[in-house]
Amino acid sequence: MTTDAPTPQATPSSDADVDVLIAGAGPTGMTLAIDLARRGHTVRVIDASDGSFDGSRAKGVQPRTLEVLEDLGALQQVLEGGSTYPMLGAHLGPITVPWTMNKIRPVRPGVPYPNTWLIPQYRTNAALLACAEKAGVTVDFSTRLTGLTQTDDLVTSTVQKTSTDTDSFQDVTVTARYLLGADGASSTVRKALGIPFTGRTDDADRVVLFDTETRGLARNRWHVWPGLGKTFVGACPLPHTNTFQWMIRLAPDETPDLRHDALRARVAERIGRKVTLGAFAWKSVFRPNIRLADAYRAGRVFVAGDAAHVHPPAGAQGLNTGIQDSYNLGWKLSQVLAGAPDTLLDSYETERRPIAAAVLGLSSRKYDGLGTLDLSSITRGDAEQQLTLNYRHTTTPTTPGRKGAVLTGDRAPDAELVDASGKPRRLFEVLRGPHFTLIGFGVDTLSPVTGLFWPTAGAGLLRVVITPTGTGGPLSGDVEHVADESGQFVDLYGATPGTLFLIRPDGYVAARTTSNQTPALIAAVAELTPRVVRSR
Repeated sequence: MTTDAPTPQATPSSDADVDVLIAGAGPTGMTLAIDLARRGHTVRVIDASDGSFDGSRAKGVQPRTLEVLEDLGALQQVLEGGSTYPMLGAHLGPITVPWTMNKIRPVRPGVPYPNTWLIPQYRTNAALLACAEKAGVTVDFSTRLTGLTQTDDLVTSTVQKTSTDTDSFQDVTVTARYLLGADGASSTVRKALGIPFTGRTDDADRVVLFDTETRGLARNRWHVWPGLGKTFVGACPLPHTNTFQWMIRLAPDETPDLRHDALRARVAERIGRKVTLGAFAWKSVFRPNIRLADAYRAGRVFVAGDAAHVHPPAGAQGLNTGIQDSYNLGWKLSQVLAGAPDTLLDSYETERRPIAAAVLGLSSRKYDGLGTLDLSSITRGDAEQQLTLNYRHTTTPTTPGRKGAVLTGDRAPDAELVDASGKPRRLFEVLRGPHFTLIGFGVDTLSPVTGLFWPTAGAGLLRVVITPTGTGGPLSGDVEHVADESGQFVDLYGATPGTLFLIRPDGYVAARTTSNQTPALIAAVAELTPRVVRSR
């Protein structure tokens, strides 16, 4: 089944080099690049580093992010490169106390990926880079943005390319319809826009992080040795390697010594056992930042990821929030490039900034309790998994459902359905791709589902009718028919005969209404799609 309007192969305006320039090739920047490229837009990605980040830093990928990666085509490589989290082993002198940080959960209705995935950041980066290359996107490394100006129509950026052979510099001007700053906590883009980065940085609180092959330490535990004054030493085994990520939280008045011999001696002294540390693959001194940009947009320029919010290293929230920033922004940029109202881009900030504020509070509380081994700080639960995050605060529900039902602004959960041949078909398979999806529940919704006008520009619309029983089969040549034999769709969505759901490309409900409330659905569509000028 194809959508009504395949996404056109977009080209930049005659006076722009690309549709979107992306500063930063981390997970946030690459997510936007992949999403825009699959929609036919031209993008250019630059990064000041001389190559992709090769450390383990952000190593937890949450279930909601796994769903995003599935849609983008990067999931399989991420799953193969990681594992579920091991138990914690808290070493208190001669006693080791086991504790479950992340309860291993079975697949359940609506949630195909129920567990936080432990994977070093360099592997997540590699999966996204491979996906981007398949979409025709490459990264210009050793290239930094040094300045920008914008008009009502264009963003003009000065980028500086470093020649690694001659150590010389070359300034190049790039014009784009839009610019994303995904260039980290010290974002050049955010600073050029003059956007305040409100929050705090505790210079007295520092954590030394490093990756090294480690022998003599069991790999079935995330080891923690708590110390005085909330200091600690920790070691997390990285999947499918002999490497651990080590963490040393320093005392406030301590000067970090990053020499290899000094770090080895520090570990040996603190853990009180003989382990062998090999060569260091990566090391860094981390100062916990808690900051949030006052704005996410200035004209045609946006910030996302660490450029918009920075988190303490607890709860695996920063990378995930950044990926989901871009997943929210990508389809909106594409729609506006195709002619949708510019106000759609304002919703990026109104939807994502409150999410980041809430996540900052969560990760801050988790971090504050690490040194005391507060069990609420060690344990990870539903709040961290980001499955319940929603955009209800920016929407007016069109039709309320029963308690627990999916409403406008909610994540659209998965459901097991049955296709025309009687084979299982996941709802996520139906939703996958850059299109919108209009779902009608019950045969009586066929008329409003087929009758909804949809513009030919921008993202297409996939029309679906779900019936309570009976194998999915032909209802209309323009509609995909699947059946809810398991009852999961009814249970998860609170659907009753005649209910309509318009699902956005990022998997959130844009409208929930009924077949006799079509004007509400039409109004929602007008806010999300290119304007149509009808001839007389």
